[in-house]
Amino acid sequence: MSTSRNKTTKEIDLEIVKSSGEKVRFSIEKLRRSLQRSGADDTLVKHIVDKVRDELYQGISTKEIYNRAFALLKQKRSVFASKYKLKKAIYELGPTGFPFEKFVAAILDFSGYKTETGKMLPGICVTHEIDVFAEKNGSVSIIECKFHGEEGRNCNVKVPLYINSRYRDVKQQWDKKNDKTKILDRGGVVTNTRFTADALTYGKCVGLNLLSWDYPKNDGLKDRIDRLGLYPITVSQLLTNREKQFLLSRDVVLCRQLIKDNFFLDHLGISDSRKERILQEVGQLCNN
Repeated sequence: MSTSRNKTTKEIDLEIVKSSGEKVRFSIEKLRRSLQRSGADDTLVKHIVDKVRDELYQGISTKEIYNRAFALLKQKRSVFASKYKLKKAIYELGPTGFPFEKFVAAILDFSGYKTETGKMLPGICVTHEIDVFAEKNGSVSIIECKFHGEEGRNCNVKVPLYINSRYRDVKQQWDKKNDKTKILDRGGVVTNTRFTADALTYGKCVGLNLLSWDYPKNDGLKDRIDRLGLYPITVSQLLTNREKQFLLSRDVVLCRQLIKDNFFLDHLGISDSRKERILQEVGQLCNN
């Protein structure tokens, strides 16, 4: 049992172990912010912070801290737990990474883009398969989605180097052959993890659009999902893993899409009463 219960936030001096194996100093403020993002009120956040703090010990893993906070949230309200598990839910889109491409495209669709996935575009040298082709107001972006199915793996500088070379090859051919009503003006990389410092420096230097779990600051993947209510169906506490995989195989990747295409729940043989509870759950997420 930790003796840190009566200490202030600043007085807690513990090292915790991240999924990558890296040891970092524990931050109660970071835990508090992540709980607040779930929609929990201040009273519940304080209750969970106090409970978790009471169980801390040197070398505890971030996974153990997450699991404890998640369980406490779920006891109070499942929709809070669903939002809190967002990062884990995105990992659950795997293992192929293709649902993540669909997820990224869906987020862009709700931001006013017209998107296609898996589109083939010729370059000067070779033909490229583009993860997400996004068009808005006559401006076109080609986006590579780098999905990692396990925590602790970040995108290093090789990724934007590779993407920029593909973008330049496609752009040369585009500018040569396409009519000028649509301008290919940006390449981009989206990842569900993080970029290394070198990857960010290079990507910004060559003008790539970069989007990761927490970059750009206050407008990263997690921020956009929360702001727009675009949660993946994998956050659901009521759907089974088999049901989630069935829906993903039908390109239903967002809770919003499930509300619209809820007939898929009938295909799964889900009872009317359970269907109602599922739709209520995902509806609360979208409206939050």
